Amino acid sequence: MATALQLSTLGHRIRHHRLAHGYTLDELGAVVGVAGSQLSLIENGKREPKLSLLQAIALATGTDVSDLLSAEPPNRRAALELELERAQHSPVFRRLGVPPVKVTKTMTDETIEGVLALHRELQRREREAIATPEEARRANTELRLRMREQGNYLPEIEKLAEKQLKAAGHSSGALTHRTVSIMAEQLGFELIYASDLPHSARSVTDLENGRIYLPPASIPGGHGLRSMALQAMAHRLLGHTPPTDYADFLQQRLEINYYAACCLMPETASVAFLAQAKKDRNLAVEDFRDAFGVTHEAAGMRLTNLMTEHLGIRLHFLRVDGSGAISRVYENDDLPLPMDVTGSVEGQMVCRRFAARSAFAEQNRTTEHYQYTDTPSGTFWCSSQTGTTSAGEFSITVGVPFDDARWFRGRETQKRATSTCPDEACCRRPDADLTRRWEGKAWPSARVHMQMFSPLPRGMFPGVDDGEVYAFLDRHA
Repeated sequence: MATALQLSTLGHRIRHHRLAHGYTLDELGAVVGVAGSQLSLIENGKREPKLSLLQAIALATGTDVSDLLSAEPPNRRAALELELERAQHSPVFRRLGVPPVKVTKTMTDETIEGVLALHRELQRREREAIATPEEARRANTELRLRMREQGNYLPEIEKLAEKQLKAAGHSSGALTHRTVSIMAEQLGFELIYASDLPHSARSVTDLENGRIYLPPASIPGGHGLRSMALQAMAHRLLGHTPPTDYADFLQQRLEINYYAACCLMPETASVAFLAQAKKDRNLAVEDFRDAFGVTHEAAGMRLTNLMTEHLGIRLHFLRVDGSGAISRVYENDDLPLPMDVTGSVEGQMVCRRFAARSAFAEQNRTTEHYQYTDTPSGTFWCSSQTGTTSAGEFSITVGVPFDDARWFRGRETQKRATSTCPDEACCRRPDADLTRRWEGKAWPSARVHMQMFSPLPRGMFPGVDDGEVYAFLDRHA
């Protein structure tokens, strides 16, 4: 069965050839053996003709069937009418409940173009208003839960990364910048380091000229140049198109990050390293990090992709800022985490007793700190390391249930804490004696976090200023 758009295009092409040969509907109908009214239905996309009729029409108009079946509009007027029909069948327009405009012979091309301009603006605004904050939180939560069910493991991307690495000649050790450049060249891209990148973009890909623009130095916070280049390439390799909504945007971001991690820490080599460390009962994030030359956070996140799938170990990962708010999270070991009514965890305050927060009190920030924490869901062993960026302090934590601590370095730690969260009495409710002493006698000046008032980033690619990007590309074209 042909689609409505295919039938409309076919109808336009039949009409074009009929008129080019000077036939009326009735005249052509007499030649091919059908009533003119039947031909009218076909030309208006209301009826699908049989192949024998198409062959007769092609013969009568001096063309062939393949030309009639072409997907290309026969002329500019037909192209305008087909675009308008497509726009008026879009979900964005149909949600308005506005009756579609009926195109007549007397309607000028300029009138159709004016209506189309309104449709294009409607589509543009729909792409910009990509999500409300609540929709974004829900989309993020749904994605996190979906990945939890999959063990945070994406086998197709793992295979794709190993294939690209092999093609570039990479076999072992840390991935070099040179190899990343070769991987880009094999996709038809040149890596260019530009000091004037738009402030809203980490990288910009020029699809027309085959260039990937990167900053001249790594971005603070662990966004290395290798990773940024690999993420830009991943969009092409994974066949991404402009995101249709915020959920699609988040899915694409997850996939490009996953691909970059697979390239920097390839599955085969990583699993071999981890399996040997487990055999030696000496698993450690810092060793995994140093073996592949990545950040502590990247190594911790990569563990979430591989540990459950290949080593049968459930785990959790937390990135927490200096105030105790969760900025990145993964768990499949039932660690009790705070969440809002939508199920969102990001932005929630983690328990003060967790290693993710107690690590900030440690004096030595260059090594991992270990802790056992008793919770309502059981006892967990955790390894935490802290760091600092221009935005402030943060900690990276990887932890496992008590029984799996035996595989990790640091299992002998004597540091232990007890958390009863989400019970308010654990760490959220002030001490009763202190409350009686100071309640009604204190007036702190609150520090307002300006992100509370920031709207969710808009645009086809949320948070990116299209005007800046286009001006940048024009400067470098």
